[in-house]
Amino acid sequence: MKDEEDKRPSSPVSRLTSTGSLDPVAQVLAQFAEESARGVASRAEFERLKGRFLGREKGLVPGLFARLRELPPPERAAFGSRANAAKREIEQQVARLAEEISRREAENRDRSDAVDVTLPGRAGQIGGLHPVTVVRRRIERIFLRMGYSVADGPEIENDRYNFEALNFPPDHPARDSQDTFFLDRKARSPLLLRTHTSPVQIREMEKRGAPLKIIIPGRVYRNESVDATHAAVFNQVEGLVVDGGISMADLKGTVEEFFGALFGRDTKARFIPTFFPFVEPGVDIAASCIFCKGNGCGKCKGSGWIELAGAGMVHPRVLAGCGIDPEAFTGFAFGLGLDRVALLLYEFPDLRLLLEGDVRFLRQFAREA
Repeated sequence: MKDEEDKRPSSPVSRLTSTGSLDPVAQVLAQFAEESARGVASRAEFERLKGRFLGREKGLVPGLFARLRELPPPERAAFGSRANAAKREIEQQVARLAEEISRREAENRDRSDAVDVTLPGRAGQIGGLHPVTVVRRRIERIFLRMGYSVADGPEIENDRYNFEALNFPPDHPARDSQDTFFLDRKARSPLLLRTHTSPVQIREMEKRGAPLKIIIPGRVYRNESVDATHAAVFNQVEGLVVDGGISMADLKGTVEEFFGALFGRDTKARFIPTFFPFVEPGVDIAASCIFCKGNGCGKCKGSGWIELAGAGMVHPRVLAGCGIDPEAFTGFAFGLGLDRVALLLYEFPDLRLLLEGDVRFLRQFAREA
């Protein structure tokens, strides 16, 4: 029987404990000594080392205690004692490494926060105006010199101010959701994001009556697909004059003076009859190409003209709806896109550059006034 017992295979742990070089405790200590001797350069490396040896689930030290049940009972006490000693030694080493990592991190923070008072001072970055704001202010200054005042109004409008009071019939395509961002179509007067700054004309005429001489810059919204020349959010400026005896001649003279002040005195204006619901008669206004001076180039597609604005004499129904007698007063209105003017003045190719907030592009305008 004794010979048969001697021939039985011993457990893996028994074999490891019976040979010094294969002792699991010694193996773990040697492996820890080897890996910690390489040093830990960062907090991440320290956490990996700590987890490898002391981690609850897969750590090598907890794995030693899991082997206890594989040992014969007489060997368990001695093995457990050595495993506990190894655990304490590794924990002490890990604690020292943690202190070393913390000390290095503190030194790095101190170095990065240190100020070398012998170095020359660094100038702070100076912000600048957005190109659309630059153009807006230029246009405002031109019209302020001409005796206009600047008006403003809400960007969330109702159907009455955005369409009805401006003589848009109920079946006009601009009232469709394909063109307009509606916020609440169930309201008595549906709420929407204004599609033009013209509602401010109505608000100002109702509030101030006639005579009136204003410009209205501001942001507007239309359901457009965004590309190099279109955007769902863009900027407009409109002008409105209401007084006794106002005619198309006043509109033409105002536009020509405005184009001359903005683009140069040799800029000409061309008026082509068209239709807008809120003016009668209505015109499209083009400026002679500021790049080729009307000779024809790629910018103007060879025509010598660049279409810029819509305008006309204020429709009598619009005046009457605002409480202004159309028999005693007449007026003209015009409007153009600030973004398009910025594209022309600064000669960049894509409208989306104005919307992306790219500092590399916007920095060019930091010194503009």
